[in-house]
Amino acid sequence: MRAAVLQDIRDIRVLDIPEPKPLAEDELIVRVKAVGVCGSDLHSYLEGGTTGPTQVRPFVLGHEFSGVLTPDSARKAGLSADALVAVDPSIPCGHCEWCHRGHTNLCPNVKFLGYAPHNGAMAEFVCVPRSAVHVVPDSIDPEGAAILETLGVAIHAMDLARPRLLESVAVLGCGPVGLLLVQLARLAGTGKIIAIDPVEQRTALACDLGADVACRSYAEVGAATEGRGVDLVIEATDSSHGFEHAARCARIGGRVVLVGIPENNHYILSGAESRRKGLSIKFSRRMPEVYPRAIALTQSGKIKLAPLATHRFSLDQTPAAFEQQVARRDGIIKAIICP
Repeated sequence: MRAAVLQDIRDIRVLDIPEPKPLAEDELIVRVKAVGVCGSDLHSYLEGGTTGPTQVRPFVLGHEFSGVLTPDSARKAGLSADALVAVDPSIPCGHCEWCHRGHTNLCPNVKFLGYAPHNGAMAEFVCVPRSAVHVVPDSIDPEGAAILETLGVAIHAMDLARPRLLESVAVLGCGPVGLLLVQLARLAGTGKIIAIDPVEQRTALACDLGADVACRSYAEVGAATEGRGVDLVIEATDSSHGFEHAARCARIGGRVVLVGIPENNHYILSGAESRRKGLSIKFSRRMPEVYPRAIALTQSGKIKLAPLATHRFSLDQTPAAFEQQVARRDGIIKAIICP
């Protein structure tokens, strides 16, 4: 089969590799329909991984994806062969203390599809466990089903944030996760929502999706709040300055949830402001079991996924898709690969 393999930093090659074969009774084969390019994919592309610059061990990228089961797998799973499925790429061990405590997203033994050394879905086929497969309704298309993983990340961040009625919120970074956070904040009944991103098209879209104020920089939040700052900041950037900027946006005694992965695995933070404000800080990692809620929110029409899928590429165009998303050219929000 054809697959997009990350060979080295900024070196993706579309190659012929063996088709995956189930090695366990519960494993199924998915014919991939759509794969989103995620921010963590970009970290792998630019740095080798999400833990800072590292040597690349070649693997197939892609963890936000949808598809249909092959006929044999559909029979094994008792599902229709033409049913569209979304797949949770995070496969926890189920045995460690953290899994038993319900923190499956924090499992230290997790197998994560599309992150080295585990092959992902930027390929014609991918092998997944039955427990990771979620059938989606006909009202959700393959692109939307792929973006359910992104929505799951945003839902988990909002669960940690616990937004309160009519409190002010700043969403720092209006990429795909940030745009979903704006929608979820509006749905939660918050007050003024401030969208912050240096790319004007992104903040314009954020306002279309529910934000009240668009800012090009965190430095504009003071004027937008009469110097007070906001009650809740949700940071969804890829910048090492994201933590610092979020702290500056927050009011005294405010809350900050960090969702983004910083470049080179480092935050730049001056201690005095955060300490003197007495901020409450939470870090968000991936998501636990939230796919059913993500599907229900999308099916209800309360969350819009289609505006995020701005650009489409064939599998052979994967290198160009990554370069365009890195450069943020042509108004790109999320590239979708269609194997």
